[in-house]
Amino acid sequence: MNKKPDLKVKVAIIGAGTAGMTAFREVQKVTDDWVMIHSGPFGTTCARVGCMPSKLFIQAANDFHRRHKWNELGLHGADQLSVDWPAVMKRVQTFRDRFVGGVLKTIDSISNKIIHGTAQFVEPQVLDVDGQRITADKIIIATGSSPIVPVPWLSFNDRILTTDEFFEQTEIIGPYAVVGTGVIGLELGQALSRLGIETHLFGDIPFIGGLTDPVVNDYALQTLKEELNLHLGHRAELSKSKNTIGVTAGPVSTEVHQVLAAMGRKPNLKPLNLQAAGVPLDERGLPKFNPHTMQVEGLPLFLAGDINGDRPILHEAADEGRIAGYNAVRDDVIRFQRRTRLGITFSDPNLAYAGQSFEQIKDTDHVVGEVRFDGQGRSLVMAKAKGILRVYVDKESGLLLGAEMVAPAGEHLAHLLSWAIQKKMTVHEALAMPFYHPVVEEGLRTALREASKQVKAPRPQLEVPECHKLPHEDCS
Repeated sequence: MNKKPDLKVKVAIIGAGTAGMTAFREVQKVTDDWVMIHSGPFGTTCARVGCMPSKLFIQAANDFHRRHKWNELGLHGADQLSVDWPAVMKRVQTFRDRFVGGVLKTIDSISNKIIHGTAQFVEPQVLDVDGQRITADKIIIATGSSPIVPVPWLSFNDRILTTDEFFEQTEIIGPYAVVGTGVIGLELGQALSRLGIETHLFGDIPFIGGLTDPVVNDYALQTLKEELNLHLGHRAELSKSKNTIGVTAGPVSTEVHQVLAAMGRKPNLKPLNLQAAGVPLDERGLPKFNPHTMQVEGLPLFLAGDINGDRPILHEAADEGRIAGYNAVRDDVIRFQRRTRLGITFSDPNLAYAGQSFEQIKDTDHVVGEVRFDGQGRSLVMAKAKGILRVYVDKESGLLLGAEMVAPAGEHLAHLLSWAIQKKMTVHEALAMPFYHPVVEEGLRTALREASKQVKAPRPQLEVPECHKLPHEDCS
């Protein structure tokens, strides 16, 4: 096979995931002199094996689980429902392929810019891609991440699944063990259980789903334990027998058919040979970079997406790709303000956080506004009256700092709070916003009211905004 000719370009983008795709869109606004290098399947982690297929699976699980509330609502016949596993997984795969297809159309539109292969650095601005040398003025590294699987577990073959394989299944056979209590572990563990699979969920730390507030975390644990075999505080160890896998974690021991490894993802660093690029690494072995410019200090290199190990969430990866792409085609690197921290676990109820975590604010002078959804009107109406929300507010100024929650419609509450925090609203200003009745958001208002009573900043006479115009002027 003939060796491909060497290339010289202004920008090389390594990786065609979410970060790489948004990066090229910024780069091509300025120059057509760029290439994208990619190995492995196209389609982004989110669309292929993450956000989208997991939500499809969760939807089937939540709808099936809802039957347990029907008698309470005066609806009968729930015991006649059953799970058609091939049909459930077919729908997951069909819509997954649809979402991936949208990405592939974009890939097809830039096919002349794509180089298939594995890139590794030879020098800071020189890459070797399967024998082809590519020199670039600027390089954006967006190679993403891969599921973590302990090396000894690899010998268990198809008994160990990650999300790379899980959504390809046509039949789910229990019992199941899910190892990991982050977002994916909680979401798929609960979904499996709700679809009738005996499921054991293992985590080696006492906090779950990114929560740091012990009050919220304890509520979440008690709620999930009502329907899940949840085992925390000990590392899971596996052993193989003829037809099952033994899982032991501290005092707990059980036999399962398969194990879903959901212990997070690791940045795809190894093939890059970053030492040749002169990239400094932190104490975790991850590249040091500026999160506001995405640049590796002193080098013509930019990091975006899961590769940097900073904010492994799709909307953050997209922002990082935009920032990296923007700065890679300009002489003067610009600092950008990152969006307010926002994370959601699509369990039921949702686990979510916005702004600063409890861990970040616990030693500051703050107050907490709390609401429990057990008696909240709209939650009772929906037969979803479970949850707690805690809002953190600066005691002196009343500035909204952050929140953590396990709540019905938590995905929406977290968005409202993240917007308010990013706009630097005080608790009094947030209370001046409209709250319809009856909605779950009224629970948020209850928490804000509790916090507003504790801050030193003066409270307005009414939550209704005052009109400061002259009497004859229209305040509308």
